[in-house]
Amino acid sequence: MTTGIALFSGGLDSILAIKMLEQQNIKVEAISFVTPFFGAENAQKSIGHTNAKLHIIDITERHFEMLKKPPHGYGKNMNPCIDCHALMFKCAGEMMTELKADFIFSGEVLGERPMSQNRNSLQVVAKDSGLEEQLLRPLSARLLPPTAPEKLGLVDISKLPEIKGRSRKPQIALAKEFGITGYPEPAGGCKLTDPSFSKRLKHLLEHKKKVERKDLELLSTGRHFFTESQVKIIVGRDEKDNNRIEELCSKDDILLTIDNRPGPTVMVPKEIDEKTLEFAAAICIAYSNTKPEKKASVSVLNDNKVIKKIVTFGIAKEKVKGLIL
Repeated sequence: MTTGIALFSGGLDSILAIKMLEQQNIKVEAISFVTPFFGAENAQKSIGHTNAKLHIIDITERHFEMLKKPPHGYGKNMNPCIDCHALMFKCAGEMMTELKADFIFSGEVLGERPMSQNRNSLQVVAKDSGLEEQLLRPLSARLLPPTAPEKLGLVDISKLPEIKGRSRKPQIALAKEFGITGYPEPAGGCKLTDPSFSKRLKHLLEHKKKVERKDLELLSTGRHFFTESQVKIIVGRDEKDNNRIEELCSKDDILLTIDNRPGPTVMVPKEIDEKTLEFAAAICIAYSNTKPEKKASVSVLNDNKVIKKIVTFGIAKEKVKGLIL
């Protein structure tokens, strides 16, 4: 049986790409890649629309190395879409032998995204991934140069649609034909396209030589302050943030929590100086429900042990707005 590997985001395009090939009795192995910048939630929700098996693969290390200096540069923010797509296809290609696959495919549509899915970009991705002959885009294949799956008769291109452009009408019509409902709305699931997240990432790359995975995970958690002494203070906004900060905390970090009342969990580096530690305590109090004229006690913890207490006033939020990343 012919087998194809699908790069599967869980969006309607990728669902339809699989369904079109399954109609031709092609077995599909679906892959969803994950990093701290994008996950597999939509893929997990949508895979049930198909008969494919979903493989979730973490490519954080390889992706981050590419992200630091992408050959084709960034998009509007810190999103290296062309190089990201090429890397994912390359990683999928490395799994072809293991999954006994004959080719790779995706739900990309010619012209749907002006920068990353124009004709030139699609060809660059195919070439850079090393899959120029094995890479098929079923929804637009009849509008693109023929590749091995077509030439070898593995896929009947005449039975595939000719979708191009940004209109979603053809995909919606196909979804109705297949009886597909409840699919995710089209949206950029990648945090790298978000201006605020990109600002934090750029700052991290500029100010920290050795970036760890937890640093990347923390970029989407809490409020981030960067002090004049070059220290990042991360402040939880809610219970979810507080829990996440505690999960990602290591022995190299210090946590601050306000005593006897609700408030944020605050993370700072262990090597922080005393003055900045007291400043972090003041921020911790400021974002609790403590009245401005009241002092509060803050516990300072390292490795789950209280190492000291700081009693002070909260700082006015207006005074630290300029430090927020």
